[in-house]
Amino acid sequence: MKNTFKYLIILFCFSLLSCTKVIEVDLETAEPKLVIDASIDWVKGTTGNEQKIKLSTTTGYYSTIFPTVSGADIVITNSANTVFSFTENPGTGEYTCSNFHPVIGETYTLKVVLNGETYTATETCIGVPDIEDNIVQNNAGGFGGDEIEIKYYYQDNGNEENYYLHRIVSPVSTFPDYKAQDDENSQGNLMQEYFSDEDLKAGDMTNIRLYGISRRYYDYFRKLLTASGAGAGPFQTTPGSVRGNIINQTHSANFAYGYFRLSEVDVKDYTIQ
Repeated sequence: MKNTFKYLIILFCFSLLSCTKVIEVDLETAEPKLVIDASIDWVKGTTGNEQKIKLSTTTGYYSTIFPTVSGADIVITNSANTVFSFTENPGTGEYTCSNFHPVIGETYTLKVVLNGETYTATETCIGVPDIEDNIVQNNAGGFGGDEIEIKYYYQDNGNEENYYLHRIVSPVSTFPDYKAQDDENSQGNLMQEYFSDEDLKAGDMTNIRLYGISRRYYDYFRKLLTASGAGAGPFQTTPGSVRGNIINQTHSANFAYGYFRLSEVDVKDYTIQ
């Protein structure tokens, strides 16, 4: 009798599972808006001359494809009025420049002309310290003490306020892991950051990127993480009403999403032991 009761429970559970149905809500899709991904990254040890800007539009909630935008004229100008032109790889929405000249502390202005409208933004190129070589691995890390954890260090500049963006890619994460951080409580100190995951194993390669960012971008990115559900990767969903520093000079109401950022970046790879 006891075994029969168990079988009935199992059968009932399977019947519930077989009735599971995915329901998609019929949502209204707003008019597409321009998205300008103008992230200028100067990786330490390189000239930073090759840069890329991407144009796309917002799309429906259930769509996995972001439409690209062609036909724009894009330039970046520095304080000496040197112009760096970005040319589209035809039909891709990706605009590249091969002679960009990044300088820490220099101010740059982005100008995008599309369909008779002009979008502009101004930002400063922000430097970043080196990631120290002594990356520490702890096989009993994480909140529960059951995850492989790595810890890395970098020296904060005590003479100024600094803001940082961390990006870690590992084979066990679907999306990169991001974190925006300031030095309010660590002014001039050797700062540290952690990354852990229960699925990490020996031989897995982790890629660590540390970006120097402005206070404005720090505030923007924290809002973007919140709007997109931080654990899901900040660029995987439409960023709602989170607007960046790009202004439509022709029709202010027809704003664009995205941000114009210039960062020095330090990169370090670490293989799990």
